Amino acid sequence: MPVCGIYKMTVRETLKDKKRIVIKIGSSSLTHPETGRLDLIKMEVLVRELTDLRNQGKDIILVSSGAVAAGRETLGLDERPTKISVKQACASVGQARLMMIYQKLFSEYNQICSQVLLTKSSMLDNHSRENAKNTFNELLHMGVIPIVNENDTIALHELYSLSVFGDNDTLSAVVASLVDADLLLLMSDIDGMYTDDPRKNPDARFIDTVEKLDDELLAMGKGSSTDFGTGGMATKLSAATIASASGADMIIANGCDFHNIHRIMAGESLGTLFLQNKKDDYFVIGYLQIMYNK
Repeated sequence: MPVCGIYKMTVRETLKDKKRIVIKIGSSSLTHPETGRLDLIKMEVLVRELTDLRNQGKDIILVSSGAVAAGRETLGLDERPTKISVKQACASVGQARLMMIYQKLFSEYNQICSQVLLTKSSMLDNHSRENAKNTFNELLHMGVIPIVNENDTIALHELYSLSVFGDNDTLSAVVASLVDADLLLLMSDIDGMYTDDPRKNPDARFIDTVEKLDDELLAMGKGSSTDFGTGGMATKLSAATIASASGADMIIANGCDFHNIHRIMAGESLGTLFLQNKKDDYFVIGYLQIMYNK
């Protein structure tokens, strides 16, 4: 449902008041498209943007892909691995490499970061979920920026093309729900949500604001015609379902320029904004159990 200009402006302007923000960065936004290797200049901009948000007193959590890409570069593999055991080896080497780079960059701005690796079971098990929540809250209380990824080394489903967490789209929404975030930013390789794939359909219309996810919108995320982006639009709409039900607004925006982060927070109309529609606390767990066929 479209919204009037005045209302849209008011909603966008409220983003500057968000206090706890989860930001997801996809692999395509962290690497050079020609080589698949890490783009260190973009990573430096990302770190500066996140540190500045932290300097404003906001709680920041980064959900970062890129472990396999970093490991592949470190191990000198010219082509993307297809064998699962090789992908796991790349993830093992790359996660350490990725964190070393993040720590070096964050330290230049006197900002402490930490690593948090999660698995499906840690989100579904009540005890593990509570422990994870307590850890996040303590880290944020200490002013740390946690950097989250799925434990690719032991989680096979993350390494398949149809990952449960969809290139961390769903994982970031689960984390946002876990920590009671009020905003989730998905920085991807698309400008936002369209009525169809704009690369195939010149008549596709951009959707600026989604007040409520309905069956028609969810249907747009199904099928190859809208499955653009690394994680696919379907996983991004799943993330929007979780985030919205958890009481968090969510934005899908282009990660080609990480300066878009502060532009979004300043109220600029970038990306597609999904407004929160908080539901019962048990909704997210039930939704995840259905996703995981549990």
